[in-house]
Amino acid sequence: MITINQLSKKYKDAENYAVSNIDLVIENKEIFGLLGPNGAGKTTLISMLSSLIKPTEGSFSINGLTYKEDKNNLKQIIGIVPQEYALYPSLTAYENLFYLGSMYGLKGNRLTSLIKEHVETLGLTDFIDKKIRHFSGGMKRRINLIASILHEPKYLFLDEPTVGVDVQSKNVIIDHLKELNANGTTIIYTSHHLNEAEHFCTRVGIVDHGKLICKGKPSELIFQQEGANNLEEVFIARTGKALRDYV
Repeated sequence: MITINQLSKKYKDAENYAVSNIDLVIENKEIFGLLGPNGAGKTTLISMLSSLIKPTEGSFSINGLTYKEDKNNLKQIIGIVPQEYALYPSLTAYENLFYLGSMYGLKGNRLTSLIKEHVETLGLTDFIDKKIRHFSGGMKRRINLIASILHEPKYLFLDEPTVGVDVQSKNVIIDHLKELNANGTTIIYTSHHLNEAEHFCTRVGIVDHGKLICKGKPSELIFQQEGANNLEEVFIARTGKALRDYV
């Protein structure tokens, strides 16, 4: 499981903590959604858990491995799908996946087979030898996902994996994530698509101003919030209607 204890992050020269005293346990094989307004701390929290940035205070462990003592082993069991495309536009889809898969230590027929399997599942076989710069946003999202799961991680972190994509691409991505989860992958993802999160996640946590303000099954949170009929209404009730523009 993922165990988080009083985890906090304050960036250099910042007045406030981006993440403040988060306590949370995410069980194996969950699909856990981190929801919150812009600037709430979702990406910072995922970045700490995936060992991309160092916590200011607190601790966490994933499958019994800690950031301080087991950073290298920790990275071997997680996959990361960043919000921005982590791809080389001048390379083909296959070249991107082969290179990134090689960085995980995969090689030979095993790597080729995994690339073929995921590309077929996500409907990209006909485009495997095309350069990434010619891909649509939805196609790039799907390649971005494949790059993060070639090494078959036990824990998968996704930051807005369906942002800016067409409905067909979104459905294919969500279906593939459900299949990965059914095969044992624990998924932690952020999203502003609250209807998607309501039907996709086994549990969600709403984060605002760096703090975890509530967590639970979507159906439970809806039931507990007076007058709420869906997760979006819970979200508005908990975080307010004020705009969250920031630079």
